Order: sequence, then structure tokens, then C-alpha cells
Amino acid sequence: MPRTSAAALSVAQPVIDAPAALRAVEAAVRHATALGVRVNVAVVDAAGVPAAFVRMAGAPLHSVDIATDKAYTAASFGLPTGAWHAALASHSEAVREGLVLRPRFVAFGGGLPIVEGGARIGGIGVSGGSEAQDEAIAQAGLRALGLVPDGPGRADAH
Repeated sequence: MPRTSAAALSVAQPVIDAPAALRAVEAAVRHATALGVRVNVAVVDAAGVPAAFVRMAGAPLHSVDIATDKAYTAASFGLPTGAWHAALASHSEAVREGLVLRPRFVAFGGGLPIVEGGARIGGIGVSGGSEAQDEAIAQAGLRALGLVPDGPGRADAH
């Protein structure tokens, strides 16, 4: 069907840029080092495409994909990965069980959305420590961007 209006066929979507993604990863690695934990840290843009990644020496190999998938889950849904079980509590059993079986979906702590001025621009994921350590390390990455937690794992510019 031919277009009859001059309406745009696309929309602009803000995404995290490479320098910011690298700052977040570097800050996360510094915090992990201070905690004595070896982790993998991933930042993805708003579309879930990798923007920055670091695997610390000695970090668990299986955590490479987990960190990336935590970032992807947080970026795609805008919800911290550690908040999913509570978020799904009121849904049907089919939804609760089905969603967590989706490829790349992670429902445990360490993935946070990156939100700037109300726009979700990406996600950060950390894996290799405990859930609490991964979450704290991801929050350090957000703080390096001038973002602060807004509830459990949520962040926005202050």
C-alpha cells in the first residue's frame, strides 16, 4: 500500500555512547577489584547491542554470557534483573514459568537498566560474584555515569 502521508517511518531512539559505556565498565571493574571479586561486566545499548565488555582475569567463564544477558534483560525490559520474581508474582503460572525460560532472559540480580532523563539508553550486567556483589558493582557503573539508584536497582540522572 503506498504511503499517503509525510509521516516519518522511523523514530529516534537515544542509546548509550561508547565513551559512557566504557566509563561504566571501568568503574564497575574498579569496584569489583575493591571487593576482591573477579567478574565480567557488559554494557549494551537500548537495542541490546553490546557497547562495552570486560572480563577480569580469573572471572568465571560461564559468567561471560550471563553478564551480557543481564544487561540485555535490563535494557530490553527496563527492570532490574533482581526485581523479576516480585514483578511476576501477580501473574499467571504460565507467565511466571514461561518468561524465565526465554533465551537471554535473566531473573536474578546484577542487571540494571541505564536510564537518562527518563529514556532507557541501555543496560549494565555483572556476573561472577554473589547477587548482592554483582548488583553493587553494576550500581558503581551507573554512578560513574552520574546516575543514582531510584528504588531497587533503578537509576536515572540526579
